[in-house]
Amino acid sequence: MGERKYFGTDGIRGKVGESAINPEFVTKLGWAAGKVLAGQGTNKVLIGKDTRISGYMLESALEAGLSAAGINIGLLGPMPTPAIAYLTKTFRSEAGIVISASHNPYYDNGIKFFSADGFKLDDDIEIAIEAMMDEPMTCVASNKLGKATRINDAAGRYIEFCKGTFPSDLSLKGLKIVVDCAHGATYHIAPLVLSELGADVIEIGTSPNGLNINDRVGATSMKAIVDRVLESGADLGFALDGDGDRIMMVDNQGNVIDGDQILYIIARDALRSGRLNGGVVGTLMSNLGLENALSKLGVPFVRSKVGDRYVMELLQQKGWSIGGENSGHVLNLNLASTGDGIVAGLQVLTAMLRANMSLYELAGGFDKYPQTLVNVRFEDKGIDPLESEAVLQAKREAEATLGKRGRVLLRKSGTEPLIRVMVESDDELASTTQAEKIAAAVRNVAS
Repeated sequence: MGERKYFGTDGIRGKVGESAINPEFVTKLGWAAGKVLAGQGTNKVLIGKDTRISGYMLESALEAGLSAAGINIGLLGPMPTPAIAYLTKTFRSEAGIVISASHNPYYDNGIKFFSADGFKLDDDIEIAIEAMMDEPMTCVASNKLGKATRINDAAGRYIEFCKGTFPSDLSLKGLKIVVDCAHGATYHIAPLVLSELGADVIEIGTSPNGLNINDRVGATSMKAIVDRVLESGADLGFALDGDGDRIMMVDNQGNVIDGDQILYIIARDALRSGRLNGGVVGTLMSNLGLENALSKLGVPFVRSKVGDRYVMELLQQKGWSIGGENSGHVLNLNLASTGDGIVAGLQVLTAMLRANMSLYELAGGFDKYPQTLVNVRFEDKGIDPLESEAVLQAKREAEATLGKRGRVLLRKSGTEPLIRVMVESDDELASTTQAEKIAAAVRNVAS
């Protein structure tokens, strides 16, 4: 497999105006993608975006590049990432393009592609697009230029899809739900899905202005929704991120319910109703409490590397459907082809209604082990702290001390010069103490 110059594990992402996220590069990217995709079928590509102000600029640049390559464009406007994957499939489009930087601040943005079947583009197509970026940009004859049309009913189609993942014999009538859309792409979708299914909905984070996406709201900033759930006496809260592919929840006591707990609730309900296909995929960061709780239910559990791309790969290898990360990226491949915050939340509500239990009661099904995470900065001086004998010895000693009651994970950050030291144990003091010992050994090598 070739070395990538532009595409990372989640498309192309960066600060607007810097790196690749500028009009010149993105126009060329649209053209290169168009040249690679041209003639493969429908000759149409969908473009959707979140609510960042830079979305207008990048959408126009992609549109110009695709048109110059002779590709027709369907403009979806602000739409959640999973909606773009779904609509790409239903419109039988060549590809879907998402303009979003997910949970990042407004001054970042990114571009990622979905294939015709709603999954991430194959590696060989990404590599072909990168190769085409090195070719001089051309323009097809005027009578062959791509046309752009706005797809006006996109939101309505996706709302109906989401509602279709909720059992028709159940209703949310009588439930008061706070929905936090992070001033992002779900602002005009999630409240309607829940209210049309019968819930009494209280909205926050539904007034995007181009600059406030993920700003003290949403799945990465839970204080606003916790406060609103408690003051309104709501039954629960849904917190989505800027592009709607992840969810965190809040119970009626104000406790944050993370991706591990959401996975457990969905998997247990699937097991009880005979719909669990195989087991569950988590990541190296998934809580040990999740693994133990699933083990007690007899549900197989395996860990992938950190990143929803790796969770997806392992699910597909095993032929399983349910997986995710503690950050709230939850995959239900029997329902959607990518992580979908709204769909995952509806599966939790389904479990609540079937069990006739509150979210607080359902989430009590497993005890989360306290996790201590210490980040140690290091300069790359040709020494890998993770291969140092002193660090490995500290790790071995911690594992011997914790035994089966705990777990140690050391890994490099994929985005910053950091070593992440994570220790979890059923004893909070033990996990903190051991994490600090290992971090001290890493600092000695890194300094």
